[in-house]
Amino acid sequence: MSDCIFCKIAAGDVPSKKIYEDDDVFAFHDIRPIAPVHFMIIPKRHVASLAECGPEHQDVLGRIMLLVPRLAAEHGLEQGFKVGVNTGPAGGQEVFHLHVHVFGHPARA
Repeated sequence: MSDCIFCKIAAGDVPSKKIYEDDDVFAFHDIRPIAPVHFMIIPKRHVASLAECGPEHQDVLGRIMLLVPRLAAEHGLEQGFKVGVNTGPAGGQEVFHLHVHVFGHPARA
């Protein structure tokens, strides 16, 4: 989608603090973090929200969810983390490109 900020981020047209990328998925730090660690994982292919996902999105949704604990651990969240998917205006979604928030507090040494 040409006017979608997350599509532009995934394409490299808008800078981000990228933490992961493959052919189908992109992960980057949130620009308005609500925790010491806060990043998002998005599918590169545009889908507006979780409510618009169908069977054709099953593989990428599974890949995103399996990536969550790996990236969380890489960012010091071995003890635990939260995952959120805001869906639709009433669900608090502000950017209408599916994104999974991962956030938490790293364990103290």
